[in-house]
Amino acid sequence: MTHHSKGTALITGASSGIGALYADRLARRGYDLILVARNQARLNELAKRLADETGRTVEVVAADLGNKTELGRVEQVLQTDASITMLVNNAGVGATAPLLASDVDKMEEMITLNVNAVTRLTYAAVPGFVARGAGAIVNIASIVGIAPERLNGVYGGSKAFVLAFTLSLQNELADKNIRIQAVLPGATATDFWGIAGTPLEHVPSEIVMPAEDMVDAALAGFDLAERITIPSLPDAADWEAYEAARQKLMPNLSRSTPADRYRPHRVTRQ
Repeated sequence: MTHHSKGTALITGASSGIGALYADRLARRGYDLILVARNQARLNELAKRLADETGRTVEVVAADLGNKTELGRVEQVLQTDASITMLVNNAGVGATAPLLASDVDKMEEMITLNVNAVTRLTYAAVPGFVARGAGAIVNIASIVGIAPERLNGVYGGSKAFVLAFTLSLQNELADKNIRIQAVLPGATATDFWGIAGTPLEHVPSEIVMPAEDMVDAALAGFDLAERITIPSLPDAADWEAYEAARQKLMPNLSRSTPADRYRPHRVTRQ
């Protein structure tokens, strides 16, 4: 089976869950793949299945993106492989425990993966996309990026970074023909929950979306050229209102004088 290629998509965290589903969907859309994750055996199994089913070329790179040397190998692939047309920054880890019940070393590891890896891989990919005049980046953030009270604060902060980073890049690269989308899933049925410390069966079922539905919604948002996709949000106007309120703040966020409410109260004597 052969199809016209749309180039190559490099997907991190691709051995299971959301990343593996992105791999499946993008291969069926005509992308060749480079799958990145720590688990070599899972990657090889997925790569063989997708190559057999779709006829696409599927390569694997076994790498721990929390390790700077191994992350560097993936950066080099992005810097040197001119066939890459899409980067899906999906690899990440979460936490559900509050600060007082958390291991700060684990929090640091989460920042390294959720923030540092996304940053370095994006910096590796974008110059080539700009030089070639096209490319796409999909950053998997989370609804906790705008609702950090819902889970562990370091996790929420790391996903707020992904959202802020995406918004900044959309502005900076607006004239470079590069698509940049942030996806903000809510609770999704993957092994994320067990790894993060809360078994999935302990999460109310009415807020948990099947991973297949989440990825398909995210790709539909990509097709609609959405900059921010929130798969669970029924009315897109709610996000638009949120963003309009944020933009309304812009002219007054940096001024030469303090707001009146912060000025010392002066009593005028008669």
